[in-house]
Amino acid sequence: MWFKNLAIYRLTEAFTLTPTELEEKLHSLRFKPCSPTEVFSYGWTSPLGRNSEQLIHQANGFMMLCATKEEKVLPTSVINEMTADKISEKEDQEARKLTKKERSELKDQIIFELLPRAFSFSKRTFAYIDPKGGWLIVDAASAKKAEELISFLRKNLVSLPLVPVSTKEKPVTTMTQWLVQNSAPTDVLVEDECELRAPEESGGIIRCKRQDLAAPEIKNHLDTGKQVIKLAISWSDRLSFIVDENLSIKRLKFLDLIQDQVADTETGSAEEQFDVDFTIMSQELSSFLPRMLELFGGENINA
Repeated sequence: MWFKNLAIYRLTEAFTLTPTELEEKLHSLRFKPCSPTEVFSYGWTSPLGRNSEQLIHQANGFMMLCATKEEKVLPTSVINEMTADKISEKEDQEARKLTKKERSELKDQIIFELLPRAFSFSKRTFAYIDPKGGWLIVDAASAKKAEELISFLRKNLVSLPLVPVSTKEKPVTTMTQWLVQNSAPTDVLVEDECELRAPEESGGIIRCKRQDLAAPEIKNHLDTGKQVIKLAISWSDRLSFIVDENLSIKRLKFLDLIQDQVADTETGSAEEQFDVDFTIMSQELSSFLPRMLELFGGENINA
């Protein structure tokens, strides 16, 4: 359940739906497995897993939801080979070259015929809404995956006013200064991984892992104008992660102080454990997110 990535969005209007009201709205787009001729299927499932029908899990005002996407697997090489054979056969029969449109139609026909026999795989994407703090947080490593969930949620809610979080100072500028001046805030520990990019449009990129970022070779790159676009840091001995130029959080880990808190809480079932984990995680992030905005000069509410 613990989120590994954070795509962070600011709700620009108050979110007033109760968990029950939100659940009712999601019900119409509950997940259904792919039919034999569908390439993919997308819908809402229970955050608690297959043994629950509950689409919203609520704890201390935070509302978690989960989208499931099932996709059929059709190897491109197989499709291309079968399409080429079919095109060749038809061209021989008709003694002419097929048009581009005819070739495309043959390819679509082959895909349609293969779909019922294709394997499928499913992936779940978790998110939660913090009405009090005004956040929507998606556990997604890419903006595309986060936007897919948000777009689908808008189908249920009709309107969901939000924007990606933005700060007054550019994260690139702030992170670069941390390394140039060796002066990160006291609650931030710069770790051993970063990505540097030259400011030119096609500028070179340097990726460093398991590297002392205060070393002369890193400073040399910074002195030539390269800027930090990704940086591994830990915050207050509670969280460690990589933050990028868009304020996306990757490879998020909840450190021992948090895990000890979880271990000290006794639960009697998997559902109770899920509730404890979600409560601790969401409360921790509700403390961290305002501080993250402060680190980069405060939130840019006019973005």
